Amino acid sequence: MTHGRAARMRQIFSELFQERHIYLRAQGQVNSIVLTPRRQMVIAGALVGLVVWLCVSTVAMAVSAMSLSRTDQEVAKTQAKYERWIADRQARLNSAVAQLNANNGSIDDLANSIEKRHAALAMLVTDFRGVPGAARALTPSITPDSILGASPLERVQAVHLDQDRMVQRAETFAKSRADRLRLAFRLAGLSPNGYATQKSGLGGPLIDAKDPKALGAVLDVDPEFAQRIQSAATNMTDMRALNNAAERLPFARPTVHTQQTSGFGVRFDPFNRRPAMHSGLDFAGGFMTPIYVTAPGIVSFTGVRSGYGNTVEVDHGRGFKTRYAHLQGISVRPGQRVGVGQRIGAMGSTGRSTGVHLHYEVWVNGRAQNPARFVKAGDYVQQANG
Repeated sequence: MTHGRAARMRQIFSELFQERHIYLRAQGQVNSIVLTPRRQMVIAGALVGLVVWLCVSTVAMAVSAMSLSRTDQEVAKTQAKYERWIADRQARLNSAVAQLNANNGSIDDLANSIEKRHAALAMLVTDFRGVPGAARALTPSITPDSILGASPLERVQAVHLDQDRMVQRAETFAKSRADRLRLAFRLAGLSPNGYATQKSGLGGPLIDAKDPKALGAVLDVDPEFAQRIQSAATNMTDMRALNNAAERLPFARPTVHTQQTSGFGVRFDPFNRRPAMHSGLDFAGGFMTPIYVTAPGIVSFTGVRSGYGNTVEVDHGRGFKTRYAHLQGISVRPGQRVGVGQRIGAMGSTGRSTGVHLHYEVWVNGRAQNPARFVKAGDYVQQANG
């Protein structure tokens, strides 16, 4: 089979490349050139190579031309983009000049308009000045007295800079405090998202607006600045919701200037010396030391409980309850509404007690929690207020 194919190939090549003679006549003489089959194959190979090279070169030139065309297109697009930017800025400049001309060339009127917008922005954050530390962070730096006697152009520049500073301060303050409050919730073993559901009174288009251009039109500022204001307001709303939630939880200390003596968990019972569950914190202090409620709520029980002696229990809502035991005196009654830090009794040693102290418990949905976590969280909230 192989010999047959080889024979056919040799026959095809012998027919294609037969020995040929070329005769050249010059100056009366005839010269003969013999083209052997081998020479013909070499010449044919060279011609094929030349043709291939020409094809490759043509394709490469075409590809290069196309690539150059694409590069030119990209350059043209970039140039057009920058030309649009330049044109846009020029249009804004022309608009400002036109506004000045409409005001008879008075930049003083334009400065007054910008100052009014600044005052409007300051009013947007007034609702948050009840939050500890907010007044210092959100108070505008520019006041009418501080720019009294300045030129109109200087007033415009000062107010513009102060607008930027105030929005930045508001956003930084709100985000930092919100982060600290979230950490306080986690220290207490609570999910921030589960309790910070109340929205601030600040809302409407500032919080709900989806289109920065529309919000910018409402506030009479450019869309970028409007978006910054919206971001700051959103952070401030989250911060206010977390702060309101924290104020309703038992994060305060039940006594002051006292020493913690026993923690939450299993300990040796001081009476029978056997391991027993201690479901609260003990604070030792002087006789009749004031006891304060740790969160707003309604007094649900006052009286004597077995082992606890004189006891006050306060329902704070949302499944939270606190218990204050071994009291010497009780200064509230059942059904009474109490606020955080309100005095509800005095320290004593009633019930199953070995000395003057307060036994303090925190319950969530019928389960005793470690009060130390709430005390620590409350300390962290106070640091955030600083």
